[in-house]
Amino acid sequence: MDFDISPNAPTPIYRQIVEQVRRMVASGQLSPGDTLPSVRAVAQQHAINPMTVSKAYSLLETEQLVVRLRGVGMAIADAGGTSPLDAKLDMLRPALDAAARTARQLGLADADALALFQASLLHSPERPR
Repeated sequence: MDFDISPNAPTPIYRQIVEQVRRMVASGQLSPGDTLPSVRAVAQQHAINPMTVSKAYSLLETEQLVVRLRGVGMAIADAGGTSPLDAKLDMLRPALDAAARTARQLGLADADALALFQASLLHSPERPR
């Protein structure tokens, strides 16, 4: 597993790690029991402070998305009954809420905003086939 970290992005590095793990779990790329790379390995690979990686992993542990396994490191926790679709929708909801606020501020009609979202889905380069 490899994180895509952009040091110059406005999002703090620890948040980038947290969000990527959340998305990989929601999409099924990471399953319960899968282990995350060690703090040291991530820090060395991306030339970042180990405390930054540790902070990200601690947040994921607080959210109960990962568990600490003695001698192994951090592993993806059991989802505990949350459906994969619900998890994905929960991750998408903040972006859609922000888009809805922007559409309201711009005075766009619901139909126009929905049409734009539909077009974005159809032309997304990551569109599943």
